[in-house]
Amino acid sequence: MRPSDIVRCESFPCRDVRHEVFAVPGVEVDPAHVSMVMISESAPADPVDYYYAGGEPLFERTTVQAFRDAGADVCSIQDILGLGVYLTTAVKCGKTGYGIQTATVRDCSLLLEKELELFPNVRVLMLMGDVAIKAVNSIARRAGEKRVIPAGSTYKIRGQEYTLRGRRVFPSYLQAGPSFFIEKSKRRMIAEDIAEALCLIQ
Repeated sequence: MRPSDIVRCESFPCRDVRHEVFAVPGVEVDPAHVSMVMISESAPADPVDYYYAGGEPLFERTTVQAFRDAGADVCSIQDILGLGVYLTTAVKCGKTGYGIQTATVRDCSLLLEKELELFPNVRVLMLMGDVAIKAVNSIARRAGEKRVIPAGSTYKIRGQEYTLRGRRVFPSYLQAGPSFFIEKSKRRMIAEDIAEALCLIQ
């Protein structure tokens, strides 16, 4: 199965993102094998930096390093997929500025929800950054459920147990992009969160 064959945006209603770099993973994946989904912020400004692009995309380099920091023996996105971890973004288009409007996150969470439904055996969701947290909270609230992750700084709320429909949910920091190599304290916390999540699925 290729998620990009199933998850599509028909109307592109959001005004604060770049629709021309819309991206849903086009990788071939066995849904039954996926036990963890890692959700980062948005598609990169340049498609060559996306997780599943050829060569050495930026999202792959930083994510592989994050998993290696956590003690995982991986060298590529394919190795991470081999662990049962699927990588995607909360917002499928690229950012135009620093932030993303709440309405955009909420609208795009419809696509994320459809994407998550493709993987019936997922036990862990990793929310890498505030946008991913907002998106999953939007999914819960749309169904009349309480928000999954409470408001507050990530360093204060991480380390506690949160769930969404029986799945363990980890709020963490963004691992995809250049800031990963700069913010060393966040890098340590990302590694801790990934290590704990991997223990739950192995």
